[in-house]
Amino acid sequence: MSISSSLSAGVAGLSANATRLATIADNIQNSSTSGYKRASVDFQSFVIDGSANSGSYTAGGVTATATRIIDERGPIESTGNALDIAVTGRGMLPVTTAAALGETGGSDPLMMTTTGSFDTDEDGVLRTSSGLVLLGWPADSDGSIPTLPRDTATGLEPVVVNVNQTAGDPTTTVNLGVNLPATATSDGATGDALPLSIEYFGNLGTSETLEITFTPTLPALAGDPDTNTWTMSIADSAQGGALIGSYELEFDDSRADGGTLSNVTDLSGGTSYDAATGELSLTVAGGPITVVVGRLGDQNGLTQLSDSFSPTSITSDGSPVGNLTSVEIDEGGYVTATYDTGFTRTIYQVPLVDVPNLNGLTSLNNQTYQVSQDSGSFFLWDAGDGPTANIAGYALEGSATDVASELTALIQTQRAYSSNAKIIQTVDEMLQETTNIKR
Repeated sequence: MSISSSLSAGVAGLSANATRLATIADNIQNSSTSGYKRASVDFQSFVIDGSANSGSYTAGGVTATATRIIDERGPIESTGNALDIAVTGRGMLPVTTAAALGETGGSDPLMMTTTGSFDTDEDGVLRTSSGLVLLGWPADSDGSIPTLPRDTATGLEPVVVNVNQTAGDPTTTVNLGVNLPATATSDGATGDALPLSIEYFGNLGTSETLEITFTPTLPALAGDPDTNTWTMSIADSAQGGALIGSYELEFDDSRADGGTLSNVTDLSGGTSYDAATGELSLTVAGGPITVVVGRLGDQNGLTQLSDSFSPTSITSDGSPVGNLTSVEIDEGGYVTATYDTGFTRTIYQVPLVDVPNLNGLTSLNNQTYQVSQDSGSFFLWDAGDGPTANIAGYALEGSATDVASELTALIQTQRAYSSNAKIIQTVDEMLQETTNIKR
């Protein structure tokens, strides 16, 4: 009977609009929730075919399907916390739950979110107040990220930052810019050696010294021209002052390249001088170290000019042991620790997770999502590569809710709900009239 189907259709309309009202309520309530993705309801008609040319129509009603618009982004809002991070476009941060860290027998379950306010807990683990733990790839001791699989979460680990952490930066390169006096290789010069001490830092952060001695070569006979030749000896204090290199330095006296190196000979029997780079390869107690003396004809390395002995530019990398002062994450997802000695080190890289269908992800609490059959398999990208955007520090993603639009939808839903209730009321009155035919 068509009138009965109208009653069922009215009930279906009430149910569908109640579903829409629930999503509107959620959206408005989470209008200030960072990273919230609004829910939306789609209505589809449900048609019941009657007999052809029967002159009657059966109401089918309506069905409602609620979906989460995960690929819709909220505004990026700046904050004062370096570890408030947000993805500026496509891609999600890999996270897991703090409760899962204590479980054994498997890897941490991979979840995803687009933003989070992270801070260290008592164990140094970066986590949010809701218990989401940030995951990343740990860096090697030199700050490089090893090659790891991108289609599995096996290589991901909780990002741990120990606020009491200390670190040292061993010296690997020394740039030796020194001017030697040209008059020291002349007939009648004293031939005194010129000493130079250069500090470097060992693998354990200890301060060591390269003791360098420049000894001029004097003319063999009185009246002979200047030799423009020196012997450079290098000793390592960490090895008890043992000699680790000895070189003969010859300088040019031509008008075009006067004062620059013209030849370097390794007197210790090796071939450690590279003319292409101007580098000496030495081995100190902690391992290899490079001393840059300059290429042949280069005025930026060792020179021999005038009558003064002066270090013009001596620089080196490395630093003593320092205490951790801050941790930041850059747009590429690299987590960098900074120490009070000025030394910085990359400790993790946070990749971005992407799936073919973002709206097919399974929605969980705390604005997190997991892979589903509808979303497709995930892939881990370097932030800014492929389809993914960058990571912003000192920022959070705001809610994707537009309150004005939701309030407008609320009015529409209220009217639609009232109209469906009116249908039920009208059907009730019509059925009452039918009942009143027989008294």
